[in-house]
Amino acid sequence: MNQKALKEVVREKYGEIARSVGAGGGGCCGSAEVRRDPITSNLYASGETAALPAEAVAASLGCGNPTALAALEPGETVLDLGSGGGIDVLLSARRVGPTGKAYGLDMTDEMLALARENQRKAGVDNAEFLKGEIEAIPLPDGSVDVIISNCVINLSADKDRVFAEALRVLRPGGRLAVSDVVVRGEVPSPIRRSIELWIGCVAGALEEEEYRAKLAKAGFEAIDLEPTRIHRVEDARELLAGAGIDADAIAPQVDGKFMSAFVRARKPAAG
Repeated sequence: MNQKALKEVVREKYGEIARSVGAGGGGCCGSAEVRRDPITSNLYASGETAALPAEAVAASLGCGNPTALAALEPGETVLDLGSGGGIDVLLSARRVGPTGKAYGLDMTDEMLALARENQRKAGVDNAEFLKGEIEAIPLPDGSVDVIISNCVINLSADKDRVFAEALRVLRPGGRLAVSDVVVRGEVPSPIRRSIELWIGCVAGALEEEEYRAKLAKAGFEAIDLEPTRIHRVEDARELLAGAGIDADAIAPQVDGKFMSAFVRARKPAAG
């Protein structure tokens, strides 16, 4: 499947999830069904989400909590790549305070509408949701201090372009702090071929060393990859069964190979 076709599949699926949440349902990584999977569950402390609209929490489809791990400071400008229902943007906006700003970028109209409604309900003034693609960020060069993302870079078929754009919009010395699913070792081809799992943040995952290499190629330094959750065979069995793959045959081959990770990198300082 080419990049354009894959993008349309992703756009339609996440539009479906947004419509489901807006109608009172729930979503999870790659599915509009009301359930949680081992990658997307239990990522936020109850104290963090207590003041947010239920729809923002229900539409959380990530694999980590980048706002907690990014060490955001008051006054900083933050950009969330693939902001979905807005949970990480709203949490970031509160962390950077009234002198800071949090942007959310998403390509799906339904998700943007949901995020803006969640912003209104939460009463957050220092946030803004932009329509666009993470391969072509609609912000000027050197305009943000921190880029976060929550299991979205995997959905791009052109990750080199995503990292190049991230470097462009960061200020000198700015930092990348993203949660993503990362692979250790070889992955069976049936998983790579599964669009359902790609949409669900799994099949598009980069191998750990490839992730580091792509960031370095884009120009990042101080690259660090910290596992936050290693997914065992039973986690894989649940995901594979939901995608129509023979779980008994494949699950033993992926035990411990997929992990949620926090990826840090920094744009070199000027000069």
